[in-house]
Amino acid sequence: MHAPRLGIGIISAGKVGTVLGAALAASGHRITGIHAVSQESRDRADALLPGVEVLDPAEILRRSELVLFAVPDDVLGGLVAGLAAAGHFVPGQLVAHTAGRYGTGILQPAIDAGVFPLAIHPAMTFTGLSLDLQRLTDCVFAVTADEVMLPVAQALVVEMRGEPVVIAEEDRVSYHAALAHAANHLNTITAQSADMLRRIGVEEPANTLRALMSASLDNALRSGAGALTGPVARGDVGTVRAHLGALQADPAETNDSYRSLSRATAIRAAARGLISQSTLAELLQVLE
Repeated sequence: MHAPRLGIGIISAGKVGTVLGAALAASGHRITGIHAVSQESRDRADALLPGVEVLDPAEILRRSELVLFAVPDDVLGGLVAGLAAAGHFVPGQLVAHTAGRYGTGILQPAIDAGVFPLAIHPAMTFTGLSLDLQRLTDCVFAVTADEVMLPVAQALVVEMRGEPVVIAEEDRVSYHAALAHAANHLNTITAQSADMLRRIGVEEPANTLRALMSASLDNALRSGAGALTGPVARGDVGTVRAHLGALQADPAETNDSYRSLSRATAIRAAARGLISQSTLAELLQVLE
């Protein structure tokens, strides 16, 4: 049995909004309009939501049964408050946002105007291209809503072929920090490692790192701390000391990252019984 089809407006035409709008359209919902300012966002909307009108937020709110705010976290609160102060929300309307940091509390001005709030955040990085639609299959979405509206949020995620996971309002920041720590810092250490390889003459660092990092990520997701490997997890203090010497030729940020992550790895390795407490103490001293 299909849920009722809705008229859905998208604010705005960033990478997330256009892709989720396209996914909702593919599930049978009608996209009433999309807000786009830059030419890049207009082009993205044309590509993923052909024929959908580009409208200002007030008109989108007027036309829509559900409005999806897909704007940066720091913009969301002010935008919602401004639209509420101007009287643009419609009582009984569904209002959702995709900001990982927030639950439904950020929508309080709209709630005061009589809307039903939902928070849905896809745990994925977006390109804004059609390939993202395929990646949504089985993508986890954090959903936050009150008891009455939670099934609606979950149904929307399922319609986008995602997997809803309920996150409590008070846990949204921790949830978002976990995702940022994993995704953003993986990007940083990958770039740092690639820079080190280029420094010693490796022309295509990605070719050297791809198989290693792919296997390491897969092992970590499957086995957690049980997948720890490398010189720190083996307690090879001499190798770690040699690494630190070689890192003197690299930027301070790379040196700092190596030391910080090695300390964290050493502590985990000791907790798993992979290295002794005396080896841990020696590693931590070397890494200071």
